[in-house]
Amino acid sequence: MNQKVGEPRVQDSICHFMAYAHTSVNEMSARYYQNERRYNYTTPKSFLEQISLYKILLKKKNKEMSKRMAHLVNGIQKLKTTASQVEDLKSKLACQEAELQLRNQDAEALITKIGLQTERVSQERAAADAEEQKVAAIQTKVSLKQRECEDDLVKAEPALVAATAALDTLNKVNLTELKAFPNPPIAVTNVTAAVMVLLAYKGKVPKDRSWKAAKVFMGKVDDFLQALISYDKEHIPENCLKVVKEHYLKDPEFNPNLVRTKSFAAAGLCAWVINIVKFFEVYCDVEPKRHALAQANAELAAATEKLEAIRKKLVDLDTNLCRLTTSFEKAIAEKVRCQEDVDRTNKTIELANRLVKGLQAEKIRWSQSIKHFEAQKKTLCGDVLLTAAFVSYVGSFTKQYREELVEHMWIPFLKSQKVPIPITEGLDLIAMLTDDATIAAWNNEGLPGDRMSTENATILTNCERWPLMIDPQQQGIKWIKNKYGTDLKVIRLGQKGFLKTIERALAYGDTILIENLHETVDPVLNHLLGRNTIKKGKYIKIEDKECEFNKNFRLILHTKLANPHYQPELQAQTTLINFTVTKDGLEDQLLAEVVSVERPDLEKLKSVLTKQQNDFKIELKHLEDDLLLRLSAAEGSFLGDMELVEKLESTKSTAAEIEHKVAEAKENEVKINEAREHYRPAALRASVLYFVVNDLGKINPIYQFSLKAFNTVFHKAVERAEASEDLQGRITNLIEVITYSAFLYTSRGLFERDKLTFLAQTTFQILLRSKEIELVELDFLLRFTVEHTHKSPVDFLTPQSWSAIKAIALMDEFQGLDRDIEGSAKRWKKWVDSECPEKEKFPQEWKNKNSFQKLIILRALRPDRMTYAVRNFVEDKLDSKYVEGTRMDLTKSYEESSPATPVFFILSPGVDPLKDMETLGKKLGFTLESGKFHNISLGQGQETVAEEILEKAATYGHWVILQNIHLVAKWLGTLEKLLEQHSKGSHPDFRVFMSAEPAPTPEEHIIPQGILENSIKITNEPPTGVLANLHAALYNFDQDTLELSSKESEFKSILFSLCYFHTCVAGRLKFGPQGWNRRYPFNTGDLTICVNVLYNYLEAHTKVPWEDLRYLFGEIMYGGHITDDRDRKLCHMYLEEFMSPAMLDGELALAPDFLSPPNLDYAGYHKYIDEMLPAESPVLYGLHPNAEIEFLTVTSENLFKTLLEMQPRNLLVGEESGQSAEEKVKNIVDDILEKLPEEFNMTEITQKAAVRSPYVLICFQECERMNLLIRAIHKSLKQLDLGLKGELTFSPDMEAQQSALLYNIVPDAWTKLAYASTYGLAQWINDLLLRCRELDTWTQDLVLPAVMWLSGFFNPQSFLTAIMQCTARKNDWPLDKMCLTVEVTKKFREDYGHPPREGAYICGLFMEGARWDIQSGVIAEARLMDLTPAMPVIFVRAIPMERQDTKNIYECPVYKTKNRGPTYVWTFNLKSKEKSAKWVLAGVALLLAV
Repeated sequence: MNQKVGEPRVQDSICHFMAYAHTSVNEMSARYYQNERRYNYTTPKSFLEQISLYKILLKKKNKEMSKRMAHLVNGIQKLKTTASQVEDLKSKLACQEAELQLRNQDAEALITKIGLQTERVSQERAAADAEEQKVAAIQTKVSLKQRECEDDLVKAEPALVAATAALDTLNKVNLTELKAFPNPPIAVTNVTAAVMVLLAYKGKVPKDRSWKAAKVFMGKVDDFLQALISYDKEHIPENCLKVVKEHYLKDPEFNPNLVRTKSFAAAGLCAWVINIVKFFEVYCDVEPKRHALAQANAELAAATEKLEAIRKKLVDLDTNLCRLTTSFEKAIAEKVRCQEDVDRTNKTIELANRLVKGLQAEKIRWSQSIKHFEAQKKTLCGDVLLTAAFVSYVGSFTKQYREELVEHMWIPFLKSQKVPIPITEGLDLIAMLTDDATIAAWNNEGLPGDRMSTENATILTNCERWPLMIDPQQQGIKWIKNKYGTDLKVIRLGQKGFLKTIERALAYGDTILIENLHETVDPVLNHLLGRNTIKKGKYIKIEDKECEFNKNFRLILHTKLANPHYQPELQAQTTLINFTVTKDGLEDQLLAEVVSVERPDLEKLKSVLTKQQNDFKIELKHLEDDLLLRLSAAEGSFLGDMELVEKLESTKSTAAEIEHKVAEAKENEVKINEAREHYRPAALRASVLYFVVNDLGKINPIYQFSLKAFNTVFHKAVERAEASEDLQGRITNLIEVITYSAFLYTSRGLFERDKLTFLAQTTFQILLRSKEIELVELDFLLRFTVEHTHKSPVDFLTPQSWSAIKAIALMDEFQGLDRDIEGSAKRWKKWVDSECPEKEKFPQEWKNKNSFQKLIILRALRPDRMTYAVRNFVEDKLDSKYVEGTRMDLTKSYEESSPATPVFFILSPGVDPLKDMETLGKKLGFTLESGKFHNISLGQGQETVAEEILEKAATYGHWVILQNIHLVAKWLGTLEKLLEQHSKGSHPDFRVFMSAEPAPTPEEHIIPQGILENSIKITNEPPTGVLANLHAALYNFDQDTLELSSKESEFKSILFSLCYFHTCVAGRLKFGPQGWNRRYPFNTGDLTICVNVLYNYLEAHTKVPWEDLRYLFGEIMYGGHITDDRDRKLCHMYLEEFMSPAMLDGELALAPDFLSPPNLDYAGYHKYIDEMLPAESPVLYGLHPNAEIEFLTVTSENLFKTLLEMQPRNLLVGEESGQSAEEKVKNIVDDILEKLPEEFNMTEITQKAAVRSPYVLICFQECERMNLLIRAIHKSLKQLDLGLKGELTFSPDMEAQQSALLYNIVPDAWTKLAYASTYGLAQWINDLLLRCRELDTWTQDLVLPAVMWLSGFFNPQSFLTAIMQCTARKNDWPLDKMCLTVEVTKKFREDYGHPPREGAYICGLFMEGARWDIQSGVIAEARLMDLTPAMPVIFVRAIPMERQDTKNIYECPVYKTKNRGPTYVWTFNLKSKEKSAKWVLAGVALLLAV
């Protein structure tokens, strides 16, 4: 904070803003979670990053701005001085020209001198050449003679060498030995004699050469040996030579080899004598030649001396000439220099003029830039503050949340401070951190061109913490890999050697990308993620090892999870950046792809132009920076620097040329974009479809689809679209094929119940984008918030329907609807009562409303028909083929699969895709027998087997079926890695088929995203309806089964009844609580076991044991699933109806108009079903047709509830509705707090009671329970209010509560303390107020009201028990022997003024499944469309059990809500003329609330 941020008062504002930014992000994170279910946390670390980044950025920006301003000021200064320098240059030019003239004269004078000197040198050189030729001739002669002498001497050399060698054999020892001979042989004495002759002094040959004389002659051995060595071999006296030759050498025995046998020393002397003589003879031949050579050498020396003298003279002349030449060259250089100075000055003057003129535009622009920078300096503090907050906090948010934070929260806050922090108007935060050139480079590297992607890249390159990319479509990682290229080290956690790679990168300062992170990170990286360095920041710990930490090291984290939940501690260490593709971004990408197929020429030109434009931006920026840098760096008179001036001009001209090209390219781009825009509707449709498909995961997390797979579908669709002569027709075809292809691809992986949701969402989003429907109307249709209950003025509408009409009539488009329905009741009744109102025309002018507005009215009047109406709406807006059933073609799905694209079967109960797979395998040659088909049912340790088989299959191209992968949760991560590993480089025939059941709840979902996204998903559901299910039940058996039993007729009849029973109990589940109180997993196994039991019992008994069979089937086989007593009774009642002796006579009706069949064969039974079974209706299950209306109504409610959850959260509470989500919730909070009553004053109330009867105690208990609830509501709303104001940190409970209020749902925290209810929030609050009013009336005097509203109790059982207690006390009856009896009166609440003397009157009950006939006083068949008619007042009193009437009654269960099951209250015995079985099968019950 110690940077220059202005006055201290501004510093306070900065501190306030930083704190506000942090808390505002907390608020936004709560909204983000509530709307998008995405987690974002702020931590002290993110706050510290904001401060740190602010300081760094402020310092950096200050420095950059000062530097840039200095360059600009310097540049402008240089331009100003240039003009004044031109005059100085002109006077300088005149001086330079005068000097040039003088230099020319000097050079001319020198040329004359050099000419004379050159002539003298030439004469002397000729004389020297002649003398040189003479010397050369003499040299040749001398060389010849010398060679001859040398040749002769070479001949003498061997003899001399031999003589020397002979001497080498002599030594003191062998000579002494020789001397010691007393009388040597003649050969030895001859040798010593010859030596004496040769060594004779002065050539006097001794006469006595005897051995004795020789011994004397040899005297001292050393001296003798020395005399031999130093013998003058070139001058042997002639007489000595003659004596030796004649007397000794001619003697054949004078041979060293012979002499050696006598004496070794004598042999050496012999050899010496022979070779010395030989040498001398050769030497004598050479001597005359040597004399001649000496003479020739003397001649050569004289000639050479003469030549040297001439040469010396020549050198002196040359030196003189060189000196003159040097002077000349110097003069010429001076002349050239002067000329260059003149030229340079001329050129500089010319350039200066051109430069001043050329940079005039820059001068203006630079002046403006300086003003801009000066203004920016004032706003820099605010701009940087906003930018630092942006980088620190917004990364994980999507576009609209970022805009909301910056535009609607932070900027207004900055402006609203007591001391406002100035900021640049219309500030672009990206421009604060980067420039067009950098962005252009990113785009060239593959970063999508949309704003969101640019923001993400900017945050990634500027954040202080390590960036963590949320990148489900893999677009961010593609850019990162291109940006860093081979310098990037890509690893995954857990891969072999990943820690070593990190250690190396830490030491060398590399960039590491950890891809495909899961929600948790290996704790071994905690120090690295937190940058917890040691030893003054030089080391960091990984495991127990201290690793060197290079400051240049960079870590980038990446996940392809679409919505990961990273814990606060990880988010504190990283900056989350949401790279999820945006609608605009995807639309542009898909547009590029469709145009590249349709008009490859255009797309190629577009991409070339885009790259060219990006390159131009980069180059222009570089050139301008270079221009400024050169100008500002130039010192003194920079015009003297020719290179600089030329470069400045070249830069300017290049920039001008580029600007021209940019303008040209922009024109072309406009034309190309116009042509490309024709295809935008196709790209827009595909983008809308992708986001609808992507949102399906909100319905069920098993619905995961990747962008990569969607792109493939998109491309195939574009290729398949029909050609058309006109462009518009082609685009229509493209849109249609893209939509239908996406529908087929997606719908095969959806359950039937979700297909309509997908179609409706697709249609609504398409129509929203084309503005064919209003957002407010869509919001109303989906929410259908009905706040107040109104009594219906017309008999054909229930209070719920009329209340909905009143709510609709408040909208502008529907004003007067309520008046019209009331005024034209007959026409509207006819329409409401019609079988298919969605196909009928609306009465009056309402028939002119558009089809969407008609849906809104229909939902109010006939909610049961909404699924059909929505289907018709889709058919009308898209096409009939979308709503027609499409049969799953496994062959086609197989063709789309590949080693990298497995097939994933989403399992349904009772369906096994294995048979289909085996059939397809046989057709294509992949069978168990051939060893190419591997079927593994996972669980029980089969994972290792699966891994081995996958490895083998990938190598040899086999099929692998992995069944029930949901059973091996811990192995699924390994499976994902294996599938990814085998997706590349495997055999092309390799295929993986997987199956799994979807998880019961999203929280229990475990299948990895990677497996689901890359797979072709296929659902295979069992048939629906009695016809299909009865056939399916019968398909479990065959003709052989029918012929098993000896009691064929009985066996067949009961088996068929069992099949029908199975069909009914399984089919009833679709009717919800009216079908069964709880859901049970009935399956074909129950049926087949029952048939086995039937066979065994029939064989073991002579008569059919009906009671035993019914007990076994109803209590054990099917009853084994059942946990609810009333459901058990229903099951038993079915068996009572379907299994009786009457069936053997063909008199038993399994359903109205459907008799138990006669004795037929297997095919006959199927035929009987087809021909005799009535049309699908609840009646076939024993239910009233109204049950289907209820079922359809619930289905419709679920459809709209799901659709509401799928809507982009911001969309439905956005600008169009005029309120933000927070404002809407705030209004709801204020409204509820205003209505919420005070708590009951228990002290005051208890004092009123003189006697505490059971009724009074019930009143106290109800008041206390209500107080707890009111207190909890008040407290939670107050906390939420503070949270919305930012005065309290949002907790998960507050987030849940906010979300609930927004979607008209009662928060869980309230329902835990409240009574059972199915109402939405608005109705629930009104109901709460009614209950409080009821209690308030009762507490006035604690007297039992005339008629008790039983529905208003938290615990209605306690009140009914109190009736028994009061009666028991009054009559002194034992409580355990008592029961309640009910009498349904013919009156309603307002008809009673006081309570009965005994028991109580109760009201607020409704009957479902039948109605109460007031006149007859019995249960009667329900009226069509009247689902829950209200009951009159019921008189309840206690009687002893033995007095209870059990004839002609139906034991009717009472439930608190339509959900039945756990909301059971009591059983009332109601009078009935019909058998009670009818009402049991019809699911007749009394409800306390509808």
